[in-house]
Amino acid sequence: MVSRAERGALADWFWTIDRFFLAAFILLMGLGFMLSFAASPPVAERLGLDSFHFVKRHAVFLLPAIAVMFGISFMSPRQVRRAAMILLVISLAAMVLALFFGVEVKGSRRWISIGSFSIQPSEFMKPAFVIICAWLFAEHARQPEIPGNLFAIILFGIVAALLVAQPDLGQTILTAAVWGGMFFMAGMPWLWIIVLGGAAVGGLLTAYTFLPHVAGRIDKFMTGEGDTFQMDTAREAIIRGDWFGQGPGEGTVKRIIPDSHTDFIFSVAAEEFGILFCMVIVMIFAFVVMRGLNHAFKERNDFTRFAVAGLVLQLGTQSMINIGVNLELLPAKGMTLPLISYGGSSMIAICVTAGFILALTRHRPEKRASERSLFRGGIVAPAE
Repeated sequence: MVSRAERGALADWFWTIDRFFLAAFILLMGLGFMLSFAASPPVAERLGLDSFHFVKRHAVFLLPAIAVMFGISFMSPRQVRRAAMILLVISLAAMVLALFFGVEVKGSRRWISIGSFSIQPSEFMKPAFVIICAWLFAEHARQPEIPGNLFAIILFGIVAALLVAQPDLGQTILTAAVWGGMFFMAGMPWLWIIVLGGAAVGGLLTAYTFLPHVAGRIDKFMTGEGDTFQMDTAREAIIRGDWFGQGPGEGTVKRIIPDSHTDFIFSVAAEEFGILFCMVIVMIFAFVVMRGLNHAFKERNDFTRFAVAGLVLQLGTQSMINIGVNLELLPAKGMTLPLISYGGSSMIAICVTAGFILALTRHRPEKRASERSLFRGGIVAPAE
């Protein structure tokens, strides 16, 4: 245990970190590693690999991901902005390179291969994009003559264009939803709400008209016709699990779900551990979102408020999309369940997001002391 009397980076971190956030993130990663034992062996065996191939790789990715989360959590808000700017520039450049030199998977160019590893740059773009947009919105709120909102719109246009070019409609929708939520918090005028809402509807109609794979997924979801094998088996796994599940290692439907270790790990959890266990997972994500929004509501600094709200909305919306697909409430999107699904890029990128949240929600005594000093001098009003 670190004493309150101690001084230093580690002691300051220990006494200022939000332990509830930290516990929730570690719990989700622990559940993900546990579920990898249930979900990944059938996939590995179908590919002719060692049964625990993906379990071992999951562990390999988990260690640097945790290190990244803890390392970023030591940062100050200014360091968070700088790190996000560097990460955004690199990830956008990598997304451009992926369009020309990336590995094509299922008709999309989202990956860059480096040796035996593959990196999905768009996963690292998402948290950096949220931080930079939060900074732009905050700067416009602080000084209206600064065109921060305009720059945020231009940045969103660039990101959306790159995602559509891959194509990756799921990530485009996720990014648009989070960006729209942050813009709304920043005081989006009603005219912009109407214009951007119309643009979103027009974009979806355009994607349905000109992108065959998008039209195919929506048609299969709406009509139930065509190749719905993966969705049907995922639903069967959930139904078979009932409330309490079949027991660890006793799932059978999971063996025929093609992406059971990534997009459909929630269905595997339902079959082996039951619907009640899945409800616990949902409640953990809900807790993270609600605690983040509560922190944002109480936060005085605009940048921190927008950034924390945007980051937890990103986590919550991504988990909602993944779970919705598993429950056949949404068309298939190819999106992982944060901190639980297998995937190196996804795991490390989500830990970057978690690290940013931990860094921005730390209790900062020097900030509170400054606010008290200003209050005594009559410069600012007391917090309600």
